[in-house]
Amino acid sequence: MSKNKNSRRDFLKLGLLAGGTLVTGSMIKTALSETPENDPGSNIKVLTPDGKLVEISKASIKAGKEYVSPKASHQGIPHRKFVMVIDLSRCKNARKCVEACKVGHHLPSDHEWMKVYLMQDSSKQSPYWFPRPCFHCDSPMCASVCPVGATYKRSDGIVLIDSGRCIGCKFCMTGCPYSVRVFNWKDPEVSEEDKKVKYSPETGIPQVEGTVGKCIFCADLLRKNELPRCVQACPMGVIFFGDIIEDTVTNGTDTIPFSQLVKDRSAFRYLEQLGTEPSVYYLPPTERLFPFESGLDDLDKKVLARYKNTPYMKNQKKLKNDK
Repeated sequence: MSKNKNSRRDFLKLGLLAGGTLVTGSMIKTALSETPENDPGSNIKVLTPDGKLVEISKASIKAGKEYVSPKASHQGIPHRKFVMVIDLSRCKNARKCVEACKVGHHLPSDHEWMKVYLMQDSSKQSPYWFPRPCFHCDSPMCASVCPVGATYKRSDGIVLIDSGRCIGCKFCMTGCPYSVRVFNWKDPEVSEEDKKVKYSPETGIPQVEGTVGKCIFCADLLRKNELPRCVQACPMGVIFFGDIIEDTVTNGTDTIPFSQLVKDRSAFRYLEQLGTEPSVYYLPPTERLFPFESGLDDLDKKVLARYKNTPYMKNQKKLKNDK
């Protein structure tokens, strides 16, 4: 692999999303002038708007704002169109993505914005695990039915919810064909510390009773040029995330052109026939890296109950009865 390719790979791993946020012309100029010549270890490689690879000081790079107000959250990150690719051949239901999402967004113990479903297309086919985030559709039904504009889509493709505007009518939950939304029926276990936090749709913290929550592609981390929590937490490299405009996705280890990955692996979008144009693509569960594992050991009974009506579980019950 050439030096240039290695440099670009390093850049993508350190800050996949830096292009539109960090490397404006004036910032590059300022950063270059402030970079200490005798301390190469403090530098990072980035791309300028005209495609040149340069080194600038890490200290000179400004991370995204710590707080983004509900009004400001309507503005997407410029020149970005985010996309997620989930490789079903790698998933073993480790559930690290689920837990990282719950912890990162301070969700109640019984709420999951990322869920993992046990799928089996027929009794003659092998079962597989199906992680399901919000699909951040380009034609989101949830946004079209919201009567108060609490759900909205940004220019970078992310669909957010403003709890300050949400009236709890649940029209969005009815309108979403993927059942990705979760309603806060009761006090969502907000800690005293979280109660002091200024609410932002980009974090979802704190959750509010009588409103709806869902996966937000970790918009707060994207502002800081970090990958979503589920991507970072997955030990199997199942989830790739990136930018359609840049045509690049990464799982934190492997960085691949998006167009090549979806073409070579025959990617599909779940229930694409509905016309919602999801921003999440799936790679079929073929040529697995390992045999199917149940992944059901030590699960909470409430979580385990979600799998009871799947073809796999019914088949397992039948096999047990036949014995």
